Amino acid sequence: MDNEEVKWPDQARCAVMLTFDLDAEITWLNECRSHPHGERFIKTPSLGQYGPLRALPRLLEILNRYELPATFFVPGWVAENYPQEFVSIAEKGHEIGHHGYTHERFVEKSTQEQRDIIDKSQRIFEKLIGKKAVGYRTPSGDWSHETPKILNELGFSFSSSMRGDDRPYRTIIEGKETDLIEIPAHWELDDYVQFAYSYFPAEPVGQGRISSHEHVYDNYRREFDGYHRFGLCYVLMMHPQVIGKPGRAVMLEHLIQYMKSRQDVWFATGSEIADWWRSRYEGGKAGK
Repeated sequence: MDNEEVKWPDQARCAVMLTFDLDAEITWLNECRSHPHGERFIKTPSLGQYGPLRALPRLLEILNRYELPATFFVPGWVAENYPQEFVSIAEKGHEIGHHGYTHERFVEKSTQEQRDIIDKSQRIFEKLIGKKAVGYRTPSGDWSHETPKILNELGFSFSSSMRGDDRPYRTIIEGKETDLIEIPAHWELDDYVQFAYSYFPAEPVGQGRISSHEHVYDNYRREFDGYHRFGLCYVLMMHPQVIGKPGRAVMLEHLIQYMKSRQDVWFATGSEIADWWRSRYEGGKAGK
């Protein structure tokens, strides 16, 4: 669609998609296994356990207070091990997205392995909340060239995995535009990049980060101003174990208040954005 101005519902100037990756401790368990005796670590996994047990209720309360929808990308392992917390997300009316089973690196998996992982988590979702996920976010960074084709064949509505635009687009697969909508997210709007920290195993390597709340809020706010100015799709990529700490939750609430002070912002789930885009816009971008 080149530089055509996007038209959002109800004459909104921009779209906002609030997303949370509820990884719990599975990402830390994966990392610990690569270290001698890592399977015996206790403190490091507790960083992730904070997400579903303490942070999630706090974040759900904030979303409820401001009557905002959100999309939660959840590994099947997390849904399986935290069923009550997982079900509470759906009961509050939020969308569940696919995020692997154990937060696997899809880029390292064969086509059949990827299908098996997707199917395993979908069965868990159906058992717990009665429906499959229609959205996907690639866990642990990247996906393989086959992943978009698999998602499209399995009937997924959207992905929020790539970085190459600030608007949704139709994914191109084998040279053809498809109905699989990509809703890009960016590192500068990822709380993990700003705040995540562990000293063993080291995250980040070099230990040079726990960012100022003030600076992160300023970055998020200024990016929102830009997305609003140019009529784009603002995707916050958050993790309950990171953004759900008390002070950061307050920071998020202030950001929500700031965005809601604009009367022309459409807050929507991934599937709502994908459905809107699919019904109105042609034009694909990244894909194979």
